[in-house]
Amino acid sequence: MKDSYSESYKQAGVDITAGYRAVELMKKHIARTLPKGAENVGDFGGLFALDLAGIKDPVLVSGTDGVGTKLRLAILLNRHDTIGIDCVAMCVNDVICCGARPLFFLDYIACGKNVPEKIAAIVGGVAEGCVRAGCALIGGETAEHPGTMAEDDYDLAGFTVGIVDKSKVIDKNKMRAGDVMIALKSSGVHSNGYSLVRKVFDVENADLLAPVEELGGRSLGEALLEPTKIYVKPVLKLLESVEVRGISHITGGGFFENMPRSIKKGLGVKIKKSDVQIPEIFKLIQKRGGISEHDMFNTFNMGVGMSVIVKREDLDRAIEILRAEGEDAYLLGEIVDGEGVILA
Repeated sequence: MKDSYSESYKQAGVDITAGYRAVELMKKHIARTLPKGAENVGDFGGLFALDLAGIKDPVLVSGTDGVGTKLRLAILLNRHDTIGIDCVAMCVNDVICCGARPLFFLDYIACGKNVPEKIAAIVGGVAEGCVRAGCALIGGETAEHPGTMAEDDYDLAGFTVGIVDKSKVIDKNKMRAGDVMIALKSSGVHSNGYSLVRKVFDVENADLLAPVEELGGRSLGEALLEPTKIYVKPVLKLLESVEVRGISHITGGGFFENMPRSIKKGLGVKIKKSDVQIPEIFKLIQKRGGISEHDMFNTFNMGVGMSVIVKREDLDRAIEILRAEGEDAYLLGEIVDGEGVILA
């Protein structure tokens, strides 16, 4: 690309050579995620050889999402190396709810100005997320939007495709009253509710680096920028040995919107509020914002990043497997007749 340069385009706000530089810087990150021998960064399409070994009736499962206004925290703190983990997590945690193993991921970055080192840091986070999810980063796009975005601003979105044998798709119709719901702890606020979070803490004017007593001396910025946990590998391990009847990724809408999506019609889940292990960051948000308990559980994950439903007789075995995979899992509630989430 030695001859690819446009002074006129640069004067309009787009430096195409910065894009080439960004691609070169991100290649080392992308390489961490690719199967051995794979290399096609810079081509027009991302190639992926599909291995169907052990799969009789393959079904592809797709998911797409962004990071939302959590990006504003990354911009204010000038830290861009973890936000990509959030982007991957928001997509792969969705497809695992069907029992699908993520195969590959693509990202899209729109920015006011392409600063190669910053773009490479963002993609480095995306690559780390892909490593944690066990999928390949096979492509992406970076678009410079001068005049429509401020120079420091950017947006990040992603897309993933997973695969599952049709016979192993999670089937909530097998669910019965008496089954149990297991909580997989979140790493924090994850990537939802940040418009409310930013309002509560007035982040544009707050000292995001000052230690906060309620957070054990951690800064507010550190706590709020904590990446979303990726649950793919522990859940896949669980699926090898236990019949899972429902999985829910607890995102925007909290308990009340997300949990019912994984529960058979005519059934609900009863949860004791005292059994929910709520991290201090949520208590601080509620206190500072004067937010009702209902709105907290209807906006945030409240410490439960994912819920899994199994037969009661499989409870101990399921928790044992999840904990062996590094998850702090615990009994959260019971499936009951009726519908919705009952917080008692």
